[in-house]
Amino acid sequence: MALSVPFAAPAATRIDSVRLWPAEEYTRVTFESHSGIRSTLFSVENPERLVLDLENVDSGPALKSMAGLLKADDPYIKGIRVGHFKPGVLRVVFDLKAKVKASASLLQPVGEYGYRLILDIYPETPADPLMAFLDKRAADAANPAPESRQEPVKAPDPSKSQAAGAPENTAPVQPAAGTAPAPAVSSLPAVSPALPAVAAANAAAALPSAPAAPAARPRAEPRILIAVDAGHGGEDPGAHGHGGTYEKNVTLAMARRLKALIDEQPGMRAVLIRDGDYFIPLQGRTAKARRFHADLFVSIHADAYINGDARGSSVFALSEKGATSVAARWLAKRENDSDLIGGVNINRRETYLAQTLFDLSQTATINDSLKMARAVLGELGQVNTLHKGEVEQAGFAVLKSPDIPSILVETAFITNPDEERRLNQPAYQDKLAHAILSGIRDYLSANPPLNKARAIQSGLKGRQLAVSP
Repeated sequence: MALSVPFAAPAATRIDSVRLWPAEEYTRVTFESHSGIRSTLFSVENPERLVLDLENVDSGPALKSMAGLLKADDPYIKGIRVGHFKPGVLRVVFDLKAKVKASASLLQPVGEYGYRLILDIYPETPADPLMAFLDKRAADAANPAPESRQEPVKAPDPSKSQAAGAPENTAPVQPAAGTAPAPAVSSLPAVSPALPAVAAANAAAALPSAPAAPAARPRAEPRILIAVDAGHGGEDPGAHGHGGTYEKNVTLAMARRLKALIDEQPGMRAVLIRDGDYFIPLQGRTAKARRFHADLFVSIHADAYINGDARGSSVFALSEKGATSVAARWLAKRENDSDLIGGVNINRRETYLAQTLFDLSQTATINDSLKMARAVLGELGQVNTLHKGEVEQAGFAVLKSPDIPSILVETAFITNPDEERRLNQPAYQDKLAHAILSGIRDYLSANPPLNKARAIQSGLKGRQLAVSP
């Protein structure tokens, strides 16, 4: 006698949380669960839409509240709809404001995160950050603003991972093209978070000129450009204090303050590598600084340690020969793991400088980095206790620019309750920013930046530049 065994369908995957990270550079959507998520992504035109089909996924509270996470000023997404397309397939449709490029990638569990399906939405034609910066500089020079209209410096509110009580839209959505006209293109500039580095030939060329009034000719532009990098961001919160402070918020607040101070200095200007709560890969940060032809690179962080008594400020430079201490090696590993935490999209293959160019000028750049680091450390010692009285070195990925002196500033220990409290105080943030600026000015007064283009061109004579695919 044959026995029939009932077929048991596999249990549906439950999405534990959904997060949206809108930014001018790109928008990221993250779906997190305790098991892997199978998905299919495709686009539909007229009007522009992205369709993400999730296989064997349960429509739980996180997905139902997803539409409520959308902000009206999102550069790319106009609306979000969620519904059952067919048995076993839950469809998420993103109504778009413009044509985009998008990719989806499943990340393995890491740190406090489970499986993450990340959807990255980029502009179809990324804006050139250098030209956008030059255009803004030209406009500022032609129409100088009074001091009272300078860029406000405010600490951002901590991000919320998920909105509650958002309305649900469960109407099934079909991929058939409609007849409505495409939406107007958003006027917000957009930059890919993992910009390719400038090739040596481009670096050797003069800066392209932007259309501008006579007052904005190159001779009137600042000579020193400093890239200010706010550590972490988006899916990567960095360290967090016992009081609930996220490192990514503190670093962005101080980066904005430092930029405002630098912009007030004659002959100096700053650009923010990250000016919002979104993730940028480590190599993308250095590549973006090179696209701006920055003279200096300063990455701002807030340290963490298992012992809450650890305190003080530190400054680090890159090392080619290993870390100068066990603590420096541990910190470098933690910072370099940011790409795993933040979620590097493996489907986006960017081009960066190969080791050939890196080796040509790195030693001289590290020497300049050490000089700047010592100057900044000395000034920080006037504001806060120094964790160690000398500059340390380790293999920080974010400092590996071959031609830009680069330092990483650990402003204080966010895991120390007293320092966490002070890091949240605007007045203390100002003191730290002033100290960093004073150190930079001391360094520049004794070490004017070299002509990077000429240095690279000279170093590359007779050598072939290798670029990774």
